[in-house]
Amino acid sequence: MPDVPTSWAVWEEQQGMMMEAVQAVSLKKVAISFEIANKTRFDAVSATDLDVGAHEFVAIVGPTGCGKSTLLNAAAGLLTPASGMVEIFGQPLKAINRQAGYLFQQDSLMPWKTVLQNVAIGLEVAGVAPPEAKANAREWLRRVGLAAFADRFPRMLSGGQRKRVGLAQVLIRDPKLLLMDEPFGPLDAQTRLIMGDLLLKLWSEDRKAVMFVTHDLDEAIALADRVVIMSAGPKSRIIGDFKVTLERPRDITEIRHDPVFIQLHRDIWQALRDEVLKAYHQTSGETA
Repeated sequence: MPDVPTSWAVWEEQQGMMMEAVQAVSLKKVAISFEIANKTRFDAVSATDLDVGAHEFVAIVGPTGCGKSTLLNAAAGLLTPASGMVEIFGQPLKAINRQAGYLFQQDSLMPWKTVLQNVAIGLEVAGVAPPEAKANAREWLRRVGLAAFADRFPRMLSGGQRKRVGLAQVLIRDPKLLLMDEPFGPLDAQTRLIMGDLLLKLWSEDRKAVMFVTHDLDEAIALADRVVIMSAGPKSRIIGDFKVTLERPRDITEIRHDPVFIQLHRDIWQALRDEVLKAYHQTSGETA
């Protein structure tokens, strides 16, 4: 009979193998609607199926208002679908998704706390002793290139630096799933490239599951393993799922000159263009 440590090691290995076999996120016929004026319903997303593997980076692209962020919120447990089911690592999601880290377009830094305190607080509220939490926070600030900024306040940082703090805030808790809602949207083009390279560097260390919402098709292809595209709303749906065959590791700037990248961009845009125009006409009141 094996001793306890050996049995425990075998059990952990079996659990790891089981985790690999299930999807990090599985949306099964998920439809989402909201109540609007006069108690009528707005059907934002029609019945949608989407799987994200345990170590897969999936980008979601679509016209403005098509429900990309809505799908992220469903995976986060922030809203309940009108129908269908959300599963996280094989289990139905019935409350807030505690296995996910969510990085929003706008940062959530507390202005009265230092950079170090902003990063450490995620561990402190989880019960980690403050000295240990701060030590881990310093390590994460080093990893995102902000070791020298630990004692500064958010108002003293550039937009790109604030985003790096936000990334450290999320990753210090070691979530199994990253939900990223246009996290680099407010940044200038050069800073977005730098942040993309940093994200890929950190992601490559353990390859967490990622759902990444963006309007930037170049960004989606450069970062992801798959690019999923959505139709214009209402009743938005997934209309394309493209596998990105570009080799890793990737340089965000250089990869855009690769012929595979150029052809994939052309193919995705061909599928997406009419939906973008349809959304534009809807919001402007024009007839397509």
